[in-house]
Amino acid sequence: MLIAVNLRPALTSLSPLLNEVKTATGLSATGAGLLTTLPVLCLGLFAPLAPRLARRIGAERTLMIALAVLAAGCALRSFFGAPGLFVGTVCAGAGIGIAGVLLPGLVKRDFPDKAEIMTGLYTLALCLGAAIAAGLTVPVRDATGSWGSGLAFWALPALLAAVVWLPQACLPHAAPSHLTKPRGLWRDRLAWQVTGYMGLQSSHAYIVFGWLPVILIDRGLTPLAAGFVLSISTLVQLSTAFGTPWLASRFFRDQRAMIAIMLAMSTAGFLGLAFAPLSTVWFWAVPLGLGLGGMFSMGLTLIVLRAPDAQVAAQLSGMAQGFGYLFASTGPFLVGLGHDLFHNWHVAALVYVLYGAGALLCGMAAGRKRQVAASA
Repeated sequence: MLIAVNLRPALTSLSPLLNEVKTATGLSATGAGLLTTLPVLCLGLFAPLAPRLARRIGAERTLMIALAVLAAGCALRSFFGAPGLFVGTVCAGAGIGIAGVLLPGLVKRDFPDKAEIMTGLYTLALCLGAAIAAGLTVPVRDATGSWGSGLAFWALPALLAAVVWLPQACLPHAAPSHLTKPRGLWRDRLAWQVTGYMGLQSSHAYIVFGWLPVILIDRGLTPLAAGFVLSISTLVQLSTAFGTPWLASRFFRDQRAMIAIMLAMSTAGFLGLAFAPLSTVWFWAVPLGLGLGGMFSMGLTLIVLRAPDAQVAAQLSGMAQGFGYLFASTGPFLVGLGHDLFHNWHVAALVYVLYGAGALLCGMAAGRKRQVAASA
């Protein structure tokens, strides 16, 4: 849970300060779009590395390395201007990408009879970390007088998690040389449907993390207020992050209905925040948060439930988050490019709606009660 808390602050801490960072470093909107896209791209690029490292040195030691890289990346963002910002973002994205792939497999391995509950708790911790960073980054900047310090601050909780995780990395089971690579996963249609859903719904989250405060600031909110809107929306995710997998398992035959409900709420909330009267932003932040929390927890739940065992779950997690995040990274970039070209947020709304429609199609296929045909 403590590791999970650290997997979103590097993403949500930047957007409340993005306009200030652009001014200080001379970045264009397209450059800022690349900066918001880069960590998501790294999630995809480094995700396939996670199962390989886990087979070689063990999941626990791999997670230890990921936390160290994440902490170093958060700290580096405050040094050397724009180059340090981009290099630090790559490091932070690499650490998040590796850790995010391994944790669902550990849930499947250590809690096979409570996978849905533990996936909900894990997602809850992710949302909590995102909300804390979105709300506290501007106050930290105000207290220190530097946007760099506001970004670098988030290296501290990552270091704390590494210290707490160190005994796990030293346990004998940290090097399971018996792990084998599952066969048939890349040819399985269900695995690609899970991957498609994971990537398309993730693009919603990273558009919100990267651009929502900027949209609200452009509409007239202060950076502090815009950060709090994102924080409140992310805090609201806690309820659906934990509750959606449980509700889906108790009251529905499969996950399709909950996927559709969460996608509808997310889309309505984003469009309301982008275009409804500014006085209503606090209202629209609620369905946005409920939808995003439920969408992501359903994505992780699909990875766990569609895999027959922990080894397949780890490999499916790497596939879904690797290829999925590579595609998800296009969303924030298109939003920045569209704003650069047209000087409004209509392209952001269009991208959000189109990606949501794609996630719905993949989710209706992946949400049926079955498992991938791969075997370890």
